[in-house]
Amino acid sequence: MRKPWDEYFIDMARMVATRATCNRRQVGAVIVREKRTIASGYNGSVAGDVHCLDVGCKVVNGHCIRTVHAESNAILQCAKFGVQTEGADLYVTHFPCLQCTKQIIQAGILKVIYAEHYRVDPYALELFAQAGVALVDLEHLGVPRV
Repeated sequence: MRKPWDEYFIDMARMVATRATCNRRQVGAVIVREKRTIASGYNGSVAGDVHCLDVGCKVVNGHCIRTVHAESNAILQCAKFGVQTEGADLYVTHFPCLQCTKQIIQAGILKVIYAEHYRVDPYALELFAQAGVALVDLEHLGVPRV
């Protein structure tokens, strides 16, 4: 039996997360349009900066400020290489933070499929609903966690 699309792409996001360079959490994201991967991203330092894995995290108010989030890195990869995100889907290992939520909406992404709840912000939920972005919670659909 072939693996369902959602499971296939979330498995890709999980694999991308293994490249993360922040010790606090490994997050991966994959942007998909028409069942084709157009970008991926993981949480890690700005290009040219040191990595948390090497020197430790730079934590302010409970967040590592050295880290660019996986969703942002995937969206920025599209911007860097001129790849359109309008109408795409985003597969991500963890529910997006508020700042990533705003970027996802601004990028024109229409659906976010996530594998795990993590600090789900009520305002992020409100913004997604307001923007008409569909949310798919794989954790509660029975897709196995790895």
